[in-house]
Amino acid sequence: MAISVALATLGCKVNQAEAEELRQELEARGYLVTGATEKAQVYVINTCTVTEKTDKESRRLIRKAHRQNPGAKVVVTGCYAELDQDEISASPCAPLIVRNEDKDRIADIIDSKIILSRRAKAKGYGELAISDFKARSKAFLKIQDGCNNFCSYCKVPLVRGRSRSRAEKAIIAEFERLVKKGFREIILTGICLGAWGEELAPKRDLADLIKKLTAIKGDFRIRLSSIEPKYVDNELLEVIKNSSKLCRHLHMPLQSGDDKILRMMNRPYTFREYAGIVQNARRKVPGIAITTDILIGFPSESDRNFRNTLKLVEKVKPSRIHIFPYSRREETVAATLTGEVPKDLVAKRMKVMKTLAERYSYEYRKKFIGKRAKVLVESERDRHTRLLKGYDDRYINIIIKGVDPKDEERCISQIVTVRIQKVDKNQTLATAT
Repeated sequence: MAISVALATLGCKVNQAEAEELRQELEARGYLVTGATEKAQVYVINTCTVTEKTDKESRRLIRKAHRQNPGAKVVVTGCYAELDQDEISASPCAPLIVRNEDKDRIADIIDSKIILSRRAKAKGYGELAISDFKARSKAFLKIQDGCNNFCSYCKVPLVRGRSRSRAEKAIIAEFERLVKKGFREIILTGICLGAWGEELAPKRDLADLIKKLTAIKGDFRIRLSSIEPKYVDNELLEVIKNSSKLCRHLHMPLQSGDDKILRMMNRPYTFREYAGIVQNARRKVPGIAITTDILIGFPSESDRNFRNTLKLVEKVKPSRIHIFPYSRREETVAATLTGEVPKDLVAKRMKVMKTLAERYSYEYRKKFIGKRAKVLVESERDRHTRLLKGYDDRYINIIIKGVDPKDEERCISQIVTVRIQKVDKNQTLATAT
């Protein structure tokens, strides 16, 4: 009987891509890979440490694994496992900790250190690569790891290391496998996506890579995951403008709109520079969706600092904002700063920002009433209406009505053309054409 391995993953798209690589390698070696909620003989917890909340969730998953099967072996990897090993080791299940740099060896480690009896394995094991994404309508393709930015609030460079680019040949080969597998949307991911190619010899850039990927034959679209504003240059915008295969969507983290706070965060732009990058993107690619992240409550953030962030949001009008509270991360520069913002004030500011985010989301989506959109239909239905749903290339979440019940299953994981009929604060409704 196959040995069961339960795999749980937290955090970013890079973590999800790495988890998929691991799943495929384990299955190739004869393991039965199950979901995190199922009882198993081995648990692999792929953790995240971007906030205090994800630290807590990582610890919860470790405890849950032990409760589900006290006799199971538990492997903890990912970013939380890099700097918090003492805390993890104190768990009653005595987890085996695997650092990020050894994550691609987890299958070997399970074979040799946990299972002991080595069985027949897939030949040619080396760099992990993805050929499928189980139970997903889209695929994540990791092209880069690590970060050289060292934002003062962020632990990622400490746990992921310096920026490293994946070889172009390996990226193209994996991309072609995913296209042949039938994935209609492939998301390029990286810890600092725009840095791809900087350390290669000769130096390359993301636009070069995308041109080669869009030239591959097949019916697919490419979406970029989060990209730092400094990498959104004219060459990249020209590629987005000229390729029908590239989603008209850029997620550019802002974090703050106040120049003083941005300097304290070690973010490499000012209020004016960020606004200029957005303005240039919209001039080069009319109708492009701009989404962003905003961090509320950074140490010493005053009412004036926060108002400046509101002013920048009002100026650039993002179509979607991920709002999150500042979380003190040990070993970061920000952890040494004074001027903690009271939690009730952080909550109040987040509420104000959420109201503004809803306003600009509605204003952006309203522009497309009566227009056609191409939606990648997800397997999970809208929980309120039970209708099909999915995202268009501008990252608008669209609920689809008018699909013949006999055709609904065939639509899942496919791109369907719809006409947007109605938009309100919470939903975008469309009819299949």
